[in-house]
This record gives sequence, structure tokens and C-alpha cells, in this order.
Amino acid sequence: MPQDALHVRQIAKELHTALVGGKINRITQADKEELTLYIYTEKRVVKLLLSTNASFARVCLTEHPSVPLPVAPGFCMLLRKHLLGAEILSVRQVAFERIVEIDFFCQADFFAGKRTLVCELMGKYSNLVLVEDGKILGALKTTSLEVGKRVLLPGAKYEYPPEQDKLSPFDKAGISSRETGYFSLREKDEKGIADFLFENVVGIASSTAREMSKLCKGEVADFVGDFCGQERRGGYLLFDGEKPIDFFAFPVAGAKEYPSLGEAQDAYFSTKQSKKSFETKKNKLLSTLRGFEKKQRKHLQEITEKLLEAQGAEENRKKGELLTANLYRVARGMAEIEVDDYYTGERVKIALDTTLPPAKNAQKYYKLYTKQKKTTEILTPRKADIEETLVYLESIAFSVGMATTIAELAEIEREIEPLVGSKKPTGKKGKKEEPLSLPRRYEIDGFVIKAGKNNLQNDRLLKEAGGEDIWLHVQKYHSSHVVLFTDGRKATDKALQAAAEICAYYSEAREGEKIPVDYCKRQRVKKAPHAKAGAAHYNGYQTMLVTPNAHCGEEK
Repeated sequence: MPQDALHVRQIAKELHTALVGGKINRITQADKEELTLYIYTEKRVVKLLLSTNASFARVCLTEHPSVPLPVAPGFCMLLRKHLLGAEILSVRQVAFERIVEIDFFCQADFFAGKRTLVCELMGKYSNLVLVEDGKILGALKTTSLEVGKRVLLPGAKYEYPPEQDKLSPFDKAGISSRETGYFSLREKDEKGIADFLFENVVGIASSTAREMSKLCKGEVADFVGDFCGQERRGGYLLFDGEKPIDFFAFPVAGAKEYPSLGEAQDAYFSTKQSKKSFETKKNKLLSTLRGFEKKQRKHLQEITEKLLEAQGAEENRKKGELLTANLYRVARGMAEIEVDDYYTGERVKIALDTTLPPAKNAQKYYKLYTKQKKTTEILTPRKADIEETLVYLESIAFSVGMATTIAELAEIEREIEPLVGSKKPTGKKGKKEEPLSLPRRYEIDGFVIKAGKNNLQNDRLLKEAGGEDIWLHVQKYHSSHVVLFTDGRKATDKALQAAAEICAYYSEAREGEKIPVDYCKRQRVKKAPHAKAGAAHYNGYQTMLVTPNAHCGEEK
């Protein structure tokens, strides 16, 4: 990822051309490391993303702004106070460093002058600092007054990060001197040149150095200054299949060309960040589900143990009856008595409490029977409900595993909020929530087929389908609910076969062959009142065996 000074240089020039004269009309913060400035230019409103994330540090125009936090943090409020309505005067790179400075002309009731937002793009040391007349107004990441570190506190004098022990690419004499000593000890091939550039020239990332070494045909000192000083336009994004792996400010073999480096950079980082955000959210959801499942299984075990203890209820009732019938034979202080069991005709022994009178011993067995009977009546439906919940959790985990976008995960998160007791607000009371994502949609042989991506979508599909439409589900496995919309026509064999193959593909059985898929008319599918999302019962169905097929080419 060559987010180095060479690329920052071109980004700064592109931003200067695009933003000078623009005015700030909105500032948001998505997380502790990312802000977005909404800038009104003569042509349109553009979004300038400022990220200090160690893996995604950048300053670039974006078409993919993150969702802002509901409450703006302190630094965001500081920027709003000082920069809202300000005009951008310039965007520039500091020397040949990974630092971009944005100058603003700010005007308020009691102030009119210049302020500068310093964007330090240095991996885990990245930061944003607002400066006025050389003094810090505020920083995204502040530092304490520790010896040996820069002071980044309001009111302190702003100082640039300490320089590295490397040479400027334009210091031809210095590079030439180091080059002589360096290559006296090793071979001057592509790898050697790449290592030399990375280790000795400031602002050159290792990936950039490798590409530069392929172009260097003579002395490094002559080449590097000319290469870094070139005026460039456009950007290049390198892919591994459909996965972006690097972006460059100069042509690279196999790379796709973009109109600007900023667009190539935005495409690269937005894809990377979306993937990371997706994986983070997915793992968080799975962790929440596992934690809730663990609690449910523990509760189920406790209930099962209590029900096992209560299984002797009828035996205790019978002992109470037998004791009552034989009270005349029971003497106080007896430890047990043997009586005739008129239920079986056999002789049985009944243990007695030596401290209780005969009648109290009989009452003791009746009380124990009553307690165990009530326990069974209360806990049996609870056990069934927990077992149903565990099956439901499996279906949610299946939906999480099949999800491919943040929107799909957000909808699943919405589904489990009432289940796990989330305190996250779900919107205004009484306001109907709109779906966050749509089911998969296909057009095959003149018929529309839809497949739900999660339980909420499965329920919506069931409501959307007409009585004569065909509903499909994989037999004895969690799967998407699939609906073949017939529009009053008879479904063709091709359309029905495809619908079944799609249903099998988006199921737990997708790795198998000859998967049984049940199908019936929608009017045969019922959802019980208060049933969990995605739960349905059906009858009058038929079954076909199919091989899973995603039918990607027909998805619309």
C-alpha cells in the first residue's frame, strides 16, 4: 500500500485544484479516527475524507462516506466551531513528507484570518491538528507532556514530526554518495535498488521502491529525483482477480487506469475498509449469538435437571395415598413401613420421617407431589420455548454466514435486538422501519424468483407472495425462503427447477448433491401468531432433488 510522500504529493495537487475556493458547510465524524468535511464548490458538494487509521490513513475525496456518530466528539465540535463556513485557500504537501496542510480563511464576529488543518499521514502516528498562528487549537490525538515527545495540546506551539535519517529524493549529491558505498557491498540489481530506495530515500514506500527499481536503468541518484519530480495525472489500481491490492501514481503492468489518483485511492481504501468493517460486524454478531446461545443452553440444562427431579411426582402422590390408607398401622418414630400397593398388588416400602406424626408424613408426600407437579407444568413449556429459540439462533447464525454486505448484517442485527435485549435505539416509536437490504431477485424463463437473505426478508417474502405463487424450502435444513412468482400462470419446469436450485444453494446443504427441496403453493404455508421470524409451517407439498446452483448470471 504505497501511501507514501510520492503519492501524497500528487494527491495534494489534485485536492488543491478541486477544492480551492470551496466552503465548508458540514463536518461529521464516523469514529475516533475518521472525519468527513462536506465542501461546497462552484460545481457541487464534495466530501473530503480525513482518516488517521493506522491501516487506512489518507486525505482524499470520497463517494463512500461512513455513517457519522450520533453525538459528535470533541475534536469534531472544535472543527465545526472554527471551520464551518470557512473558505479553502490552498492544499499542499509539506516538503517531501507524508503531511498535507489545508489552509482556510475563517471569518466570524470577532475573528477574520487564516487557520491550517495539518494532516499527518504516518501509519499508527497519523493525526489531525488544527493550527492558528503556529499554535495548536486542538488535535484529534493529543499527547501528554512526556520527555522526548512532541507536545500536542491546545495552546502549545506546533512542531512537525521529527525528520527521519533519510535523504530527500532531490538531494542528488547525498544519494550519489550513499549509493557508492551501498552497492560496493551488494549487487546492483532490481532488488538491491528497491532496498536502497526504501532504506535511504525519504517518502518512498517498499511497494513504490519495487516498481521504481524496474524503471531505473542507470544511476539511482539521477533517476530518483527526475522520477519523483514528474508532473502526473491519473491513478492506477492493481487487482488480484476482483480484489484491489495496490494503487499507484504511475503506470504499473496490469493495473487499471483511473482519471485521478484520488479516485484510485478511494476505490482501494473504501473496498478494504468495507471488507474490514464487514468482518468486524460479522464477528461481533456471531459473538453476540454465541454468548446468548451459551446462556440459553445453561438455562436449558438447569430446567432439564429440575424436570428430572420432578419425574417422581406420581410416585410421591401414590405413597401419600398408601400412607393415608394405612395410617392406623403407622406409629410415631417409625423409619419406614411396608404396605400393599393396591395399584400393582405388590408389597412396597415407604420411608418415613421419624420426627413427624403419621398424618404429617402423608402430607409431606402430597406436598412434594404438588411441588413437583407445578414445577413440571411451569418448566415444560419453558423448555420447549428455549429449544425453539436454539433452533432459531441456528437460523440466524446461518443468515450471518450467508451475508455478503454490511446492510444485510445490519438487518440481522435489527432482528436479534429484541432477542438479546440490545439497548440500541430502533428508531422513533410508531415509525415503520424500512428494510435495509432487498432479497435476491432473478428473472428466469419469464418468471421472477426471489430468495430471502435473512429471517426478516423471509417473512416479508411470505407476505408479498400471492396464494398461487410457489414457495420453496430445503427439507430438514436451514435455508432461504424462495418464492416463484407465477403472476397467475403455470410455472415452467425450467423456472421451478431453477428456483429449487437457488433454494438449495442458499442453504446449509449447499455443499451436497441431490438436495431435497419442498415446494407448494403459498396458500399452503402458514405462520403461527407470535412465531419467531422466518418460522413457518406448510403442508400439501411436493419434493424435488436438485444440485445447488446460485444462478448468478440471472440475478438482477
